[in-house]
Amino acid sequence: MDTSPTEPRELKVIAIANRKGGTGKTTLSVNIAAELAALGRRVLLIDLDTQAHCSVGLGLKLSKDSITSHSIFKNPELSLAAAIHQTAYERLALAPADPLYEHGEGIRDNTILRNALAEADISQHYDVVVIDTPPSHDILLLNALIAAHWLIVPYVPHPLSFEGVCQLTRVLFKIISGSNKKLKVAGYLPMMVSDHIRVHRTIKDKVSQQFGTSKILPGIRSDILLAESFAAGKPIRYYAPKSRAAEDFAQLHGFLSNLCP
Repeated sequence: MDTSPTEPRELKVIAIANRKGGTGKTTLSVNIAAELAALGRRVLLIDLDTQAHCSVGLGLKLSKDSITSHSIFKNPELSLAAAIHQTAYERLALAPADPLYEHGEGIRDNTILRNALAEADISQHYDVVVIDTPPSHDILLLNALIAAHWLIVPYVPHPLSFEGVCQLTRVLFKIISGSNKKLKVAGYLPMMVSDHIRVHRTIKDKVSQQFGTSKILPGIRSDILLAESFAAGKPIRYYAPKSRAAEDFAQLHGFLSNLCP
């Protein structure tokens, strides 16, 4: 952990979610975490998706007996801090996922993650927590939404991805009206977007009409270098800083600074 003295900030928790898989949640989670760290925030990225791709994107190799983010859902005696690994990038740490964790196993408690984030080892050492969520409607997604202050919804401008956004909205309504009234949608972020493709323009317009133009964030354009950066285990700002994807993530700096002052 980076324990260097810094100006204390209130811990902010950002969940990245969409009920549809393949919408760029992990790509967004890894790269937004890297951008926040580059802005001077002490960032903890928590991977709750059992594909465990955040570790890949950050080049982190784990042993088979490593404690993971999913360990706290199976053993209430474990601290989330025990699962945290410092990455090669300054101010950026990761609580990796367990690819062998079976959805539905573990403790049936929607507040496990929120309670874990309140522990001093987390709240005093980090400014921002970014949570990569699974697409399934289960205890892991509910834990992330109940722990979060902000939600960013990535979507590919495709009809199935739009349906995933709508399904997530129905879950959100129950959360915001009940167990986490402080949760707010920060924005909807188009991924792998191209305004030259008609269906992309159509879906972006539908999202805008449904949720409001002010909630639509600048998109991340299609860029093969994003896939290459994951293969190299590096966020795009370090792998290809002059690429269009790196430029697109850099455009989010103002938005991220306002979200996590």
